[in-house]
Amino acid sequence: MTKEMNSIEINEMLEFENDESVFKPDGQVQINRRTFVQLLGAGILVIVTGDIAEGQRRGFGRSQPVTVLARLHIGEDGIVTVNTGKVDEGQGCRTQLLQAAAEELRVSPNQVKMVLADTALVPDDGMTAGSRTTPNNVPPVRRAAATAREILTKIAAEKWNVADNSLQVKDGKITNPATKENFTYAELAKVRELSEAFKQNVLSNVTLTPVSDWKVLGTPVPKPTGRDIVTGAHKYPSDIIRPNMLYGKVLRPPSYGAALKSVDISKAKEMKDIVVVHEGQFVGVAAPTTFLASQAIETISKTASWNTVPHPSSKDIYQYLRENTRSGRRGNAQSRTSSAFSQANKILSETYHAAYIQHTPMEPRAAVAEWNNGNLTAWAGIDYPQRIQGDLARAFNIPNERVRVIVPDMGGGFGGKHTGQAAEEAARLAQVAGRPVSIRWTREDEFTWAYFRPAAVIDCRGGLDENGSIVAWEFTNINSGNAALNTPYRIPNPNEQYISSDSPLSQGPYRCLAATANNFARECFMDELAAAAGIDPLEFRLKHLENERIRTVLEAAAKHFDWETKRKKNTANTGYGLACGTEKGSVVAACVEVNVDIKQAKIEIKRVCEAFECGPIQNPGNLLAQAQGCIIMGLGGALREEIKFENGKILNTSFNDYLVPKFKDIPEIDIHLINKTDIPSAGAGETPIIPVAPAISNAIFAATGLRIRSMPMIPAMIDLSKQSNETSEMT
Repeated sequence: MTKEMNSIEINEMLEFENDESVFKPDGQVQINRRTFVQLLGAGILVIVTGDIAEGQRRGFGRSQPVTVLARLHIGEDGIVTVNTGKVDEGQGCRTQLLQAAAEELRVSPNQVKMVLADTALVPDDGMTAGSRTTPNNVPPVRRAAATAREILTKIAAEKWNVADNSLQVKDGKITNPATKENFTYAELAKVRELSEAFKQNVLSNVTLTPVSDWKVLGTPVPKPTGRDIVTGAHKYPSDIIRPNMLYGKVLRPPSYGAALKSVDISKAKEMKDIVVVHEGQFVGVAAPTTFLASQAIETISKTASWNTVPHPSSKDIYQYLRENTRSGRRGNAQSRTSSAFSQANKILSETYHAAYIQHTPMEPRAAVAEWNNGNLTAWAGIDYPQRIQGDLARAFNIPNERVRVIVPDMGGGFGGKHTGQAAEEAARLAQVAGRPVSIRWTREDEFTWAYFRPAAVIDCRGGLDENGSIVAWEFTNINSGNAALNTPYRIPNPNEQYISSDSPLSQGPYRCLAATANNFARECFMDELAAAAGIDPLEFRLKHLENERIRTVLEAAAKHFDWETKRKKNTANTGYGLACGTEKGSVVAACVEVNVDIKQAKIEIKRVCEAFECGPIQNPGNLLAQAQGCIIMGLGGALREEIKFENGKILNTSFNDYLVPKFKDIPEIDIHLINKTDIPSAGAGETPIIPVAPAISNAIFAATGLRIRSMPMIPAMIDLSKQSNETSEMT
């Protein structure tokens, strides 16, 4: 995949993931929803889809002209089947949506089964991204289940000629307390009269179970597929095997922007059992084994001639991004900022950098494609089945309804699997071969041709008055995006903007996307301003915070970490730092302890204490796992992860050269979840990552006096150490 091939799609995804317009500052979600009811087969189907007017074009899901979709199927055996377009890639949405339905239907989680991400069976619930499942998809499922519960109760009441509110609903049955009679859901699913009743619209004002009465939501329900995952019974996209299936390989360019000039496929076509496809820039093979496919593509590769183009190096990427900026996309620049700086008592200006990094999912891209009578079925590891369904339909010039996309629970994505290149590659080969074809990207393919988290150049400028208060603020992000761009601190007349740049690499969504870079720069700069003001970093932040939710997590993290005591123990080797922030409707703060060896450029993270709040907690076990995962992933981007490239080639395409956190790198992790029940629940799979890097950087300064203003920090520390040693030698 070249940058040009997916630039439009990637830009759309960046816009989607950067768009925080659906979130209010207090964490409330401002969305419109339409619902509708439909019958399917033997049993009763109730379905609701979220309809977010502005969000439809950005990946939330397609707007429907009717108000009810098939969502919950109540079978004659009493089992409830929940259909959703969401994808479970390890974040736990399968469990969470199951809990939502079970809660409102008053059934055990064991009575609910899930069908996810199959375009032939489920509604378009939009892209699985941006922490949207909790605020956008849980409420419609709950309303659908609650509507079904009320309809079932009403039918039972009519049978017994009693008032609806006199009946009890519990454990999948409706009971008349006066007579002790009951109807199970299984029995009611057989009642013919329900057909018309379930055609009514899902009630927008249906009564939902208050948080205080939750029985299933709010509990650590385990993953329903957990046993299959542990025992190896679960089939990931790369495990799918179809009868008579072949294995495919694709000819990749030698560098970014390279175009195929000529190629000789004759020798590969002469190889036994090899299918060769050459369509324009696409050259691929299919064979009975991966080994034979690799041999055939190697034979073709030796004959290929390419036109290459100049390409910048990672060594000068930040200068390149600054010199290739485009117009600003979003910001709140105000002319009054200039006059504010002119009145400031002290002014600081600094620039921060964040490198391109890879998503590094455990499972690289994989897909199986199968044609049958002109119909295409693809099993693929992607985040938006309906979108890929449309992409495949356009690629092969067939109607959408002739394309079916199925997404088995996959091995990680972190925002990196929004595009379906592997599915299209498999489909092209399968169409010519007349047999199913499996494409499994190698780790080198994933590191080279998947898109990356955008690199960033961030300029910060702040002015302090004589009391140590911030009176002027400028913050400019170049290239990486506007997520968490605006400061949550009380600062008059801030000037904040995001300016896009002509990125030399394909870039796209990543866990919390630009918020990782923006929060890194802002929280490091807040520490620098605190030092300039001569105020403790915690006190300085609290002095500028009106957001009570952020104050709560910041104070909680500091208390559990024992900040006041630890802060006084900074030594030449050990330091303590903190950071906080808000994104995706949730709030977080972290304190860290680090040991630093400047001469060896070694940074050891000893402890991370984090406080996190995302509204009412729907599954505490899964939420804890998400926060832990964010912290560990955040360590990688903070310390070592960095894509290196030169002359259009990625230089570190394996885990030998691209260093993700290992077991020995994991510090003591102390997480405190705050259950705030008076606001709607927000998504939680991303925000806990954003305070990790700045807290580490601030702790390094506390231990060494060195300011690290680049991610990853270990290479930056090596550079600073060299400069320090050179200065000492000159002195």
